[in-house]
Amino acid sequence: MKFIHTSDWHIGRQLHNQSLIDDQSHVLLQIIALAEEHEVDAVIIAGDIYDRSIPPANAVALLDDVVNRLVNDMKLPVIMIAGNHDGHERLGFASRQMADSGLHIIGPLHKELSPITLRGKSGSAVFYGLPYADPATVRQVFDCEASSHELAMETLLEQVHEHDSQGLPKVVISHCFLDGGSESESERPLSIGGADKISPALFTPFNYTALGHLHGPQYKGEQQVRYSGSILKYSFSEQHQKKSVTLVELDEQGKAQIDLLPLIAKRDVRIVEGELTSLLEAGKTDPNRDDYLMVRLLDKHAILDAMGKLRAVYPNVLHLERTGLMSDNGQLEIRRDHIKKGELDMFTEFFSQVSGESMNDAQQQAMVQAIDELHKGEQSS
Repeated sequence: MKFIHTSDWHIGRQLHNQSLIDDQSHVLLQIIALAEEHEVDAVIIAGDIYDRSIPPANAVALLDDVVNRLVNDMKLPVIMIAGNHDGHERLGFASRQMADSGLHIIGPLHKELSPITLRGKSGSAVFYGLPYADPATVRQVFDCEASSHELAMETLLEQVHEHDSQGLPKVVISHCFLDGGSESESERPLSIGGADKISPALFTPFNYTALGHLHGPQYKGEQQVRYSGSILKYSFSEQHQKKSVTLVELDEQGKAQIDLLPLIAKRDVRIVEGELTSLLEAGKTDPNRDDYLMVRLLDKHAILDAMGKLRAVYPNVLHLERTGLMSDNGQLEIRRDHIKKGELDMFTEFFSQVSGESMNDAQQQAMVQAIDELHKGEQSS
Protein backbone atom coordinates (compact mmCIF):
# COMPACT_ATOMS: atom_id res chain seq x y z
CA MET A 1 0.00 0.00 0.00
CA LYS A 2 1.47 3.31 -1.13
CA PHE A 3 -0.12 6.69 -0.46
CA ILE A 4 0.58 10.40 -0.29
CA HIS A 5 0.01 12.11 3.05
CA THR A 6 -0.63 15.84 2.85
CA SER A 7 -2.47 18.39 4.99
CA ASP A 8 -3.10 22.05 5.70
CA TRP A 9 -3.94 23.16 2.18
CA HIS A 10 -5.78 26.20 3.60
CA ILE A 11 -7.37 26.89 0.22
CA GLY A 12 -8.57 30.49 0.07
CA ARG A 13 -5.96 31.82 2.48
CA GLN A 14 -4.47 35.28 2.17
CA LEU A 15 -1.02 36.45 3.21
CA HIS A 16 -1.13 40.07 4.40
CA ASN A 17 -4.29 40.57 2.28
CA GLN A 18 -2.65 39.00 -0.79
CA SER A 19 -4.71 36.17 -2.31
CA LEU A 20 -2.74 32.92 -2.62
CA ILE A 21 -5.22 31.04 -4.81
CA ASP A 22 -2.89 30.95 -7.84
CA ASP A 23 0.02 29.84 -5.66
CA GLN A 24 -2.13 27.09 -4.16
CA SER A 25 -3.26 25.90 -7.57
CA HIS A 26 0.39 25.74 -8.64
CA VAL A 27 1.42 23.34 -5.85
CA LEU A 28 -1.80 21.29 -5.90
CA LEU A 29 -1.11 20.48 -9.54
CA GLN A 30 2.30 19.24 -8.39
CA ILE A 31 0.63 16.92 -5.88
CA ILE A 32 -1.50 15.46 -8.67
CA ALA A 33 1.63 14.95 -10.79
CA LEU A 34 3.50 13.32 -7.87
CA ALA A 35 0.60 10.95 -7.26
CA GLU A 36 0.78 9.86 -10.89
CA GLU A 37 4.58 9.69 -11.01
CA HIS A 38 4.86 7.50 -7.90
CA GLU A 39 1.82 5.38 -8.81
CA VAL A 40 0.24 5.76 -5.38
CA ASP A 41 -2.87 3.92 -4.27
CA ALA A 42 -4.48 6.84 -2.41
CA VAL A 43 -4.15 10.46 -1.30
CA ILE A 44 -4.73 11.34 2.37
CA ILE A 45 -5.47 14.94 3.43
CA ALA A 46 -5.23 15.43 7.20
CA GLY A 47 -7.40 18.50 7.74
CA ASP A 48 -7.56 22.24 7.14
CA ILE A 49 -8.61 21.73 3.55
CA TYR A 50 -9.99 25.26 3.51
CA ASP A 51 -8.75 28.26 5.45
CA ARG A 52 -12.20 29.34 6.63
CA SER A 53 -15.37 27.56 7.67
CA ILE A 54 -17.18 29.38 4.85
CA PRO A 55 -14.66 29.32 1.98
CA PRO A 56 -14.79 31.73 -0.97
CA ALA A 57 -16.15 30.50 -4.29
CA ASN A 58 -12.74 30.30 -5.98
CA ALA A 59 -11.46 28.07 -3.16
CA VAL A 60 -14.38 25.66 -3.60
CA ALA A 61 -13.80 25.62 -7.37
CA LEU A 62 -10.11 24.81 -6.91
CA LEU A 63 -10.79 21.92 -4.53
CA ASP A 64 -13.45 20.60 -6.89
CA ASP A 65 -10.97 20.61 -9.77
CA VAL A 66 -8.23 18.86 -7.77
CA VAL A 67 -10.57 16.18 -6.43
CA ASN A 68 -12.05 15.59 -9.89
CA ARG A 69 -8.60 14.98 -11.35
CA LEU A 70 -7.58 12.60 -8.58
CA VAL A 71 -10.82 10.65 -8.14
CA ASN A 72 -12.46 10.73 -11.57
CA ASP A 73 -9.53 11.06 -13.97
CA MET A 74 -6.91 9.01 -12.08
CA LYS A 75 -9.34 6.71 -10.21
CA LEU A 76 -7.49 7.33 -6.94
CA PRO A 77 -9.26 7.11 -3.58
CA VAL A 78 -9.02 10.33 -1.57
CA ILE A 79 -9.61 10.52 2.18
CA MET A 80 -9.93 13.94 3.80
CA ILE A 81 -10.83 14.93 7.34
CA ALA A 82 -11.99 18.28 8.71
CA GLY A 83 -9.42 20.39 10.57
CA ASN A 84 -9.97 23.22 13.01
CA HIS A 85 -10.20 25.76 10.15
CA ASP A 86 -12.83 23.79 8.22
CA GLY A 87 -16.59 24.00 8.56
CA HIS A 88 -17.20 20.35 9.44
CA GLU A 89 -20.81 20.16 8.24
CA ARG A 90 -20.14 22.04 5.00
CA LEU A 91 -17.06 19.99 4.19
CA GLY A 92 -18.94 16.78 4.89
CA PHE A 93 -21.97 17.61 2.73
CA ALA A 94 -23.03 14.61 0.57
CA SER A 95 -20.05 12.60 1.84
CA ARG A 96 -22.07 9.37 2.01
CA GLN A 97 -23.08 9.70 -1.62
CA MET A 98 -19.53 10.44 -2.75
CA ALA A 99 -17.86 7.57 -0.90
CA ASP A 100 -18.83 5.10 -3.64
CA SER A 101 -16.89 7.17 -6.17
CA GLY A 102 -13.73 7.00 -4.05
CA LEU A 103 -13.97 10.34 -2.25
CA HIS A 104 -14.16 9.78 1.50
CA ILE A 105 -14.85 12.93 3.54
CA ILE A 106 -15.01 12.81 7.33
CA GLY A 107 -16.58 16.10 8.39
CA PRO A 108 -18.54 16.15 11.66
CA LEU A 109 -17.54 13.75 14.44
CA HIS A 110 -19.86 10.74 14.80
CA LYS A 111 -20.07 8.22 17.60
CA GLU A 112 -19.72 5.29 15.24
CA LEU A 113 -16.28 5.00 13.67
CA SER A 114 -16.29 4.31 9.93
CA PRO A 115 -13.06 2.53 8.98
CA ILE A 116 -12.08 2.71 5.32
CA THR A 117 -10.34 -0.31 3.83
CA LEU A 118 -8.32 0.48 0.72
CA ARG A 119 -6.76 -2.15 -1.49
CA GLY A 120 -3.57 -1.17 -3.26
CA LYS A 121 -1.44 -2.77 -5.93
CA SER A 122 0.91 -4.30 -3.36
CA GLY A 123 -1.27 -4.62 -0.27
CA SER A 124 -4.16 -3.19 1.69
CA ALA A 125 -4.65 -1.08 4.81
CA VAL A 126 -7.45 0.22 7.02
CA PHE A 127 -7.71 4.00 7.44
CA TYR A 128 -9.36 5.68 10.43
CA GLY A 129 -10.28 9.32 9.88
CA LEU A 130 -10.62 11.35 13.09
CA PRO A 131 -11.77 14.91 12.31
CA TYR A 132 -10.67 17.71 14.61
CA ALA A 133 -12.89 17.78 17.69
CA ASP A 134 -12.40 19.78 20.87
CA PRO A 135 -13.09 18.18 24.26
CA ALA A 136 -16.58 19.71 24.48
CA THR A 137 -17.58 18.10 21.17
CA VAL A 138 -16.20 14.72 22.23
CA ARG A 139 -18.07 14.94 25.55
CA GLN A 140 -21.30 15.71 23.70
CA VAL A 141 -20.95 12.96 21.08
CA PHE A 142 -19.66 10.20 23.36
CA ASP A 143 -21.26 11.27 26.66
CA CYS A 144 -17.92 10.93 28.42
CA GLU A 145 -15.67 12.90 30.78
CA ALA A 146 -13.06 14.24 28.34
CA SER A 147 -11.73 17.34 30.08
CA SER A 148 -8.66 17.83 27.86
CA HIS A 149 -7.60 17.33 24.26
CA GLU A 150 -5.53 14.31 25.29
CA LEU A 151 -8.43 12.61 27.07
CA ALA A 152 -10.65 13.40 24.09
CA MET A 153 -8.14 11.76 21.74
CA GLU A 154 -7.91 8.71 24.01
CA THR A 155 -11.69 8.35 23.68
CA LEU A 156 -11.52 8.52 19.88
CA LEU A 157 -8.65 6.05 19.66
CA GLU A 158 -10.42 3.45 21.80
CA GLN A 159 -12.54 2.51 18.80
CA VAL A 160 -9.47 2.23 16.58
CA HIS A 161 -7.88 -0.16 19.07
CA GLU A 162 -11.06 -2.21 19.34
CA HIS A 163 -11.71 -2.47 15.61
CA ASP A 164 -10.60 -5.74 14.03
CA SER A 165 -8.61 -4.84 10.92
CA GLN A 166 -8.31 -8.51 9.90
CA GLY A 167 -4.55 -8.31 10.22
CA LEU A 168 -4.25 -5.31 7.89
CA PRO A 169 -2.10 -2.28 8.85
CA LYS A 170 -3.89 0.49 10.73
CA VAL A 171 -3.45 4.08 9.53
CA VAL A 172 -4.86 6.88 11.72
CA ILE A 173 -5.64 10.30 10.21
CA SER A 174 -5.89 13.09 12.77
CA HIS A 175 -5.70 16.87 13.12
CA CYS A 176 -4.20 17.78 16.47
CA PHE A 177 -1.23 19.32 18.30
CA LEU A 178 1.34 16.83 19.59
CA ASP A 179 3.37 17.81 22.62
CA GLY A 180 6.84 18.95 21.52
CA GLY A 181 5.75 19.91 18.02
CA SER A 182 7.38 22.92 16.35
CA GLU A 183 4.88 25.74 15.84
CA SER A 184 4.74 28.69 13.46
CA GLU A 185 2.75 31.94 13.51
CA SER A 186 0.21 30.84 10.90
CA GLU A 187 -1.36 28.06 12.99
CA ARG A 188 -4.52 28.96 14.86
CA PRO A 189 -4.24 27.84 18.53
CA LEU A 190 -6.58 24.99 19.44
CA SER A 191 -6.87 26.26 23.02
CA ILE A 192 -5.14 28.60 25.45
CA GLY A 193 -2.41 27.71 27.92
CA GLY A 194 -1.06 24.53 26.33
CA ALA A 195 -4.13 22.41 27.17
CA ASP A 196 -4.40 21.42 23.49
CA LYS A 197 -1.25 19.28 23.49
CA ILE A 198 -1.42 15.51 23.11
CA SER A 199 1.23 12.91 23.90
CA PRO A 200 2.75 11.33 20.75
CA ALA A 201 2.76 8.01 22.62
CA LEU A 202 -0.98 7.65 21.98
CA PHE A 203 -0.25 6.97 18.30
CA THR A 204 2.77 4.65 18.53
CA PRO A 205 0.69 1.42 18.39
CA PHE A 206 -0.44 2.18 14.84
CA ASN A 207 1.42 1.45 11.62
CA TYR A 208 1.24 5.08 10.51
CA THR A 209 -0.40 8.27 11.78
CA ALA A 210 -1.06 10.99 9.19
CA LEU A 211 -1.24 14.26 11.10
CA GLY A 212 -2.32 17.77 10.24
CA HIS A 213 -2.25 21.15 12.03
CA LEU A 214 1.46 21.99 12.39
CA HIS A 215 2.83 23.58 9.23
CA GLY A 216 6.40 22.31 9.38
CA PRO A 217 7.04 18.72 8.21
CA GLN A 218 8.15 16.78 11.30
CA TYR A 219 7.67 13.64 13.31
CA LYS A 220 7.24 13.20 17.05
CA GLY A 221 8.12 10.14 19.10
CA GLU A 222 8.26 7.50 16.38
CA GLN A 223 8.96 8.28 12.72
CA GLN A 224 5.60 6.88 11.67
CA VAL A 225 3.80 9.54 13.76
CA ARG A 226 4.21 12.39 11.34
CA TYR A 227 3.05 15.82 10.21
CA SER A 228 3.25 16.37 6.46
CA GLY A 229 3.23 20.16 6.95
CA SER A 230 1.37 22.74 4.90
CA ILE A 231 1.69 22.98 1.13
CA LEU A 232 2.86 26.62 1.21
CA LYS A 233 4.55 29.01 3.59
CA TYR A 234 1.64 30.79 5.24
CA SER A 235 3.61 33.22 7.40
CA PHE A 236 7.04 34.80 7.36
CA SER A 237 7.93 32.68 10.39
CA GLU A 238 7.94 29.71 7.97
CA GLN A 239 10.54 31.22 5.63
CA HIS A 240 13.14 28.52 6.35
CA GLN A 241 10.74 25.56 6.10
CA LYS A 242 10.98 23.26 3.10
CA LYS A 243 7.48 22.29 2.01
CA SER A 244 6.68 18.77 0.86
CA VAL A 245 4.20 15.95 0.84
CA THR A 246 4.95 12.63 2.51
CA LEU A 247 5.14 9.45 0.44
CA VAL A 248 4.33 6.43 2.61
CA GLU A 249 4.71 2.79 1.60
CA LEU A 250 3.59 0.02 3.95
CA ASP A 251 5.31 -3.33 3.46
CA GLU A 252 3.78 -6.75 4.09
CA GLN A 253 4.50 -6.45 7.82
CA GLY A 254 2.93 -3.00 7.95
CA LYS A 255 6.21 -1.16 8.45
CA ALA A 256 6.18 2.33 6.94
CA GLN A 257 8.86 3.50 4.54
CA ILE A 258 8.75 7.30 4.37
CA ASP A 259 10.03 9.78 1.79
CA LEU A 260 9.49 13.53 1.52
CA LEU A 261 8.57 14.80 -1.95
CA PRO A 262 9.43 18.51 -2.29
CA LEU A 263 6.88 21.09 -3.42
CA ILE A 264 8.14 24.08 -5.41
CA ALA A 265 6.19 27.27 -4.76
CA LYS A 266 5.39 29.71 -7.54
CA ARG A 267 6.72 32.47 -5.29
CA ASP A 268 8.82 32.02 -2.17
CA VAL A 269 8.04 33.74 1.15
CA ARG A 270 11.11 35.35 2.64
CA ILE A 271 12.52 38.19 4.73
CA VAL A 272 15.13 40.58 3.34
CA GLU A 273 17.06 43.10 5.38
CA GLY A 274 19.27 46.05 4.57
CA GLU A 275 19.38 49.73 3.76
CA LEU A 276 17.04 50.98 1.06
CA THR A 277 19.65 51.88 -1.57
CA SER A 278 21.36 48.49 -1.21
CA LEU A 279 18.08 46.59 -1.48
CA LEU A 280 16.95 48.55 -4.53
CA GLU A 281 20.26 47.91 -6.26
CA ALA A 282 20.19 44.19 -5.42
CA GLY A 283 16.60 43.95 -6.65
CA LYS A 284 17.57 44.97 -10.17
CA THR A 285 19.37 41.65 -10.68
CA ASP A 286 17.37 39.45 -8.28
CA PRO A 287 15.73 36.66 -10.34
CA ASN A 288 13.29 36.07 -7.46
CA ARG A 289 12.16 39.65 -6.96
CA ASP A 290 8.53 38.55 -7.44
CA ASP A 291 8.65 36.58 -4.17
CA TYR A 292 6.42 37.56 -1.26
CA LEU A 293 8.65 39.68 0.94
CA MET A 294 8.88 41.16 4.37
CA VAL A 295 11.45 43.96 4.25
CA ARG A 296 13.36 45.14 7.29
CA LEU A 297 14.91 48.51 6.55
CA LEU A 298 18.02 49.35 8.53
CA ASP A 299 18.13 53.04 7.55
CA LYS A 300 18.12 55.26 10.63
CA HIS A 301 16.70 58.31 8.88
CA ALA A 302 13.18 59.05 7.67
CA ILE A 303 12.36 57.87 4.13
CA LEU A 304 9.37 59.19 2.24
CA ASP A 305 7.22 56.47 0.62
CA ALA A 306 9.67 53.66 1.35
CA MET A 307 7.04 51.06 0.42
CA GLY A 308 6.43 52.68 -2.97
CA LYS A 309 10.14 52.75 -3.74
CA LEU A 310 10.52 49.09 -2.76
CA ARG A 311 7.49 47.93 -4.75
CA ALA A 312 8.87 49.58 -7.87
CA VAL A 313 11.57 46.88 -7.75
CA TYR A 314 9.97 44.15 -5.61
CA PRO A 315 6.27 44.14 -6.62
CA ASN A 316 5.18 41.76 -3.86
CA VAL A 317 6.49 43.47 -0.73
CA LEU A 318 3.73 42.62 1.74
CA HIS A 319 5.11 44.03 4.97
CA LEU A 320 7.66 46.68 5.89
CA GLU A 321 9.48 47.05 9.19
CA ARG A 322 11.61 50.10 9.95
CA THR A 323 14.09 48.19 12.09
CA GLY A 324 16.65 50.99 11.95
CA LEU A 325 14.17 53.55 13.24
CA MET A 326 12.86 51.25 15.95
CA SER A 327 16.25 50.70 17.58
CA ASP A 328 16.89 52.77 20.68
CA ASN A 329 19.94 54.40 19.16
CA GLY A 330 18.05 55.20 15.99
CA GLN A 331 15.14 56.75 17.87
CA LEU A 332 17.51 58.85 19.99
CA GLU A 333 19.42 59.96 16.91
CA ILE A 334 16.19 61.03 15.18
CA ARG A 335 14.95 62.95 18.21
CA ARG A 336 18.26 64.79 18.59
CA ASP A 337 18.34 65.50 14.86
CA HIS A 338 14.85 67.03 14.87
CA ILE A 339 15.64 69.19 17.90
CA LYS A 340 18.62 70.71 16.10
CA LYS A 341 16.80 71.33 12.82
CA GLY A 342 14.59 74.31 12.09
CA GLU A 343 11.66 74.44 9.70
CA LEU A 344 13.81 75.36 6.69
CA ASP A 345 16.25 72.50 7.23
CA MET A 346 13.47 69.97 7.65
CA PHE A 347 11.65 71.17 4.52
CA THR A 348 14.92 71.15 2.56
CA GLU A 349 15.40 67.50 3.51
CA PHE A 350 11.77 66.72 2.63
CA PHE A 351 12.12 68.44 -0.77
CA SER A 352 15.25 66.43 -1.52
CA GLN A 353 13.50 63.12 -0.73
CA VAL A 354 10.47 63.96 -2.88
CA SER A 355 12.22 65.46 -5.90
CA GLY A 356 15.55 63.68 -5.73
CA GLU A 357 17.45 66.99 -6.01
CA SER A 358 18.41 69.93 -3.81
CA MET A 359 16.54 73.23 -3.64
CA ASN A 360 18.05 76.09 -5.64
CA ASP A 361 18.57 79.59 -4.21
CA ALA A 362 15.26 80.94 -5.51
CA GLN A 363 13.34 78.04 -4.00
CA GLN A 364 15.09 78.44 -0.67
CA GLN A 365 14.31 82.17 -0.65
CA ALA A 366 10.64 81.48 -1.40
CA MET A 367 10.51 78.98 1.44
CA VAL A 368 12.13 81.45 3.86
CA GLN A 369 9.49 84.03 2.98
CA ALA A 370 6.68 81.50 3.45
CA ILE A 371 8.00 80.50 6.88
CA ASP A 372 8.33 84.18 7.90
CA GLU A 373 4.72 84.81 6.86
CA LEU A 374 3.57 81.87 8.96
CA HIS A 375 5.42 83.13 12.02
CA LYS A 376 3.97 86.64 11.57
CA GLY A 377 0.49 85.17 11.37
CA GLU A 378 1.04 83.20 14.58
CA GLN A 379 2.29 86.30 16.43
CA SER A 380 -0.63 88.51 15.28
CA SER A 381 -3.19 85.89 16.32
